[in-house]
Amino acid sequence: MYPETTSLNISFYIRRTRPNKHGEVPVCVRITVNGQRADTTIRKSILPDQWDAIRGQASPRTTLGKAINLYIDTVRARIIRIHRDLEMDEQPFTAQQVLDLYLGRKTSNRRTLLKLFREHNEKCRQLVGIDMAEATAGRYDTCLKHTLAFIRHTYRRDDIELERVDRRFIEDFGFFLKTSCGCSHNTTMKYLGNFKKIIRLALSRKWMEEDPFAGMRFKMQPVRREMPEKAEIDRILHKEITIPRLALTRDIFIFCCFTGLAFSDIKELAPEHLATDMQGHRWIRKPRKKTGNMCNIPLLEIPEQILERYRTDPECLAHNVLLPVTSNQKMNVYLKELADICGIRKNLSTHCARHFFATYTLAHGVSIESVAKMLGHSNTNMTRHYAKVLDQTILREMSKLPEEF
Repeated sequence: MYPETTSLNISFYIRRTRPNKHGEVPVCVRITVNGQRADTTIRKSILPDQWDAIRGQASPRTTLGKAINLYIDTVRARIIRIHRDLEMDEQPFTAQQVLDLYLGRKTSNRRTLLKLFREHNEKCRQLVGIDMAEATAGRYDTCLKHTLAFIRHTYRRDDIELERVDRRFIEDFGFFLKTSCGCSHNTTMKYLGNFKKIIRLALSRKWMEEDPFAGMRFKMQPVRREMPEKAEIDRILHKEITIPRLALTRDIFIFCCFTGLAFSDIKELAPEHLATDMQGHRWIRKPRKKTGNMCNIPLLEIPEQILERYRTDPECLAHNVLLPVTSNQKMNVYLKELADICGIRKNLSTHCARHFFATYTLAHGVSIESVAKMLGHSNTNMTRHYAKVLDQTILREMSKLPEEF
């Protein structure tokens, strides 16, 4: 059955009665469907003497006129596409409905991208604390925010039909993330990975016929992470610090360096996560907040001394935690101050302490399987990503070679 056709007329004109302070008047579009009409401005203005009323366009003699005419062609094409999509729905519609869709006020009865995205994110929020980390749900929320900004920027709408999400949409979205949002290549790849899950959800529900990601491959670029050397850790550890917030920052950072715990796990570390085995050795046994994998970490002397320092801290007692941890954002800011005080020219962060732990335990002969168990990794591939080969390890290995060939 073919959809019933409707008459469509699109015309452009200027409102001479509404000049701005520069004497320019707004350019408007009039949409007429079956004799009914609806009008709006197209966010462009022009001097009245530069408008060709007969042709319904700007005079092409000026650069501004040429630019306005190109924009008029774009507006006309979008309205024609909206009209065609509404005809395919085989439902009666009016000029005002066409205009509302053009302005992004309403969407058609077709499945839309952001409606599905929001539905997915609401379910993610309900899974936080069950089998999803807060940070993971937060990344989907941020990806949704960037997607909405992209659609508004590119299509001047608040949503878009799923069937209009094609390969060009994906490529333009990636470009938007890098340029308008200032995302790095790897961050862009992560957001596109989040976005791909929404598309797979639509494909599984048969709401899309073709996969816009088909044939596309996302490759992460290697990142060189700054990590403190042992001598720098010693400098931080033995530096006399009189500022309380920096002293606390130092203690938490050193605790991370000698336990390998992520910041989110340090923040919720509680007395029940400490255990003593039959030989009297103290352990940290805690499931990772991010993955739920269990961390089993022997409690060394230095971190145990730090815990003892805060055993009677009022904030720790009030919240039943072992360390009075502030926010990750503040910690990283304070770590930069700490690095300056200690004469360290590296961008220290809470996360680089975890890399330090992995690197130095491996460098001192701890097996990669044991390090993976302490870090709470599911397999050793992630542990290899965290650790890097140190010069001292290379020298130790090379010293095993005979001096004479």
